[in-house]
Amino acid sequence: MPTFRDYYEVLGIAKTVDGEEIKRSYRRQAMKYHPDRNPGDTEAEAKFKECAEAYEVLSDPDKRARYDRHGHEGLRGAGAAQHDFSRMDPNDIFSMFSDIFGGGGGGFGGQRGNGGGAARGYDLETEVHITLEDVLAGTEEEVEFTRLDICDRCTGTGAKPGTKPTKCKTCDGQGRVQQSGMGGMFRMVVNCPACAGRGQVVKEFCEACRGKGRQPKKRALSVRIPAGISDGQAVRIRGEGEPGQGAGAGGTMRGDLHVVVRVQEHPLFKREGDHLIMEMPVAFTQAALGAEVEVTTLDGKQKLTIARGSQHGTLIRVPEQGLPSLRGGRRGELIVVTKIEIPKRISAQQEKLLREFAATENHDVMPESQGFWKKMKDAIRKDA
Repeated sequence: MPTFRDYYEVLGIAKTVDGEEIKRSYRRQAMKYHPDRNPGDTEAEAKFKECAEAYEVLSDPDKRARYDRHGHEGLRGAGAAQHDFSRMDPNDIFSMFSDIFGGGGGGFGGQRGNGGGAARGYDLETEVHITLEDVLAGTEEEVEFTRLDICDRCTGTGAKPGTKPTKCKTCDGQGRVQQSGMGGMFRMVVNCPACAGRGQVVKEFCEACRGKGRQPKKRALSVRIPAGISDGQAVRIRGEGEPGQGAGAGGTMRGDLHVVVRVQEHPLFKREGDHLIMEMPVAFTQAALGAEVEVTTLDGKQKLTIARGSQHGTLIRVPEQGLPSLRGGRRGELIVVTKIEIPKRISAQQEKLLREFAATENHDVMPESQGFWKKMKDAIRKDA
């Protein structure tokens, strides 16, 4: 196989990610390195094909398991990688994995050459970073991204203004041709090499887009992030992806934009679904005697009662102080975990009082210590 770099490194992901994250990363990398976005850049095309090879292996559970155990050697001779992507046309690679780009297959614009109507363009993806406070209330975020958009000068035809494309004679305007393989044992349909799947041939190229009909353009949007959203979930903005080939200046067959939400870690709270977990330091005297303390929630300060005799790790549940459900809006709980702190330094008076208290303790009957000492005695009997 042509690639020997680590497949996880190629896609920029950790070995622990799930299939959805693999798909998302491949889509992001493929759109970044596709030759249509990097005309004449052979290095970008090589990276595009390298990403396809990595995705083919890591998206298949069996191939991924073999690769994780044995690396590249584990894929040799096992039928794990049957495509030499370094020899394939980029548009044919897009056709193989068209389901994850949101288009109808074929070339980079999402088109399937049909000699006429526009097909839906490819989806795009970007990320936005928000805080846990934003998850509580919902937020409006500005996102900026670059997409291949219809060329202003040629209105998407790729032809020099004043000229028009002509029907491709090789595929008769269909954009697809059949190729034979294995001595004629099978046939496969691929993009027409003469027109790159467009069904039309441009004789005089538009100088602005070099005949592509598309130009990279920056786009800014305000996106509403709903309350209760989780890290890794995406908000879909319909019609903000790339236009399909043949859509023309007034075409509406665009793909969608997927805004992946990344929730930043909070210094105080850990999230578990709609619940929030917080560790709270508690003095020995507060745990033993009980106390009323003030805790921080996402809504502000709130009084909390520590029950007399609370133990290290006791859970105190505060209803309706977690995060809202994405569906329905009902809030989860704030779960406070007590962490009893033992002072490292005490005064002479405190030591005197503690020693007096210790003299009154009966360690053999304390519920927590009783279970511990029983286990110790049982272990001692076994060794005797």
